[in-house]
Amino acid sequence: GHGRRSRINQTTVMHLAAERGAVEDLELEEVMLTGFRGVKCVESGGPEPGVGCAGRGIITAINFLEENGAYQDLDFVSYDVLGDVVCGGFAMPIREGKAQEIYIVTSGEMMRMYAPALG
Repeated sequence: GHGRRSRINQTTVMHLAAERGAVEDLELEEVMLTGFRGVKCVESGGPEPGVGCAGRGIITAINFLEENGAYQDLDFVSYDVLGDVVCGGFAMPIREGKAQEIYIVTSGEMMRMYAPALG
């Protein structure tokens, strides 16, 4: 049989920073989860849909991770960001020199085209 899987709600960097008043008040251990085979995961979070700039949230989270040593001893880093963010989205990590390559993943389902408008 298959092992029982449990879902853990992960606290995002931006949510915790908003609660504390500043991203500098966070500890890496509060936002980083370690999963299967040592894979480490951090969720940046961002503003409510249609409000603010999610791209800035992404860069804030990446800078926090860099400043707190999250990238030490890693073989690979992957960013999963929305492509429809008006003020940067998938371009922000590259524009800020945080990524070397982009892979665009999409599906043939047409509702994906309408999701931003529904948000």
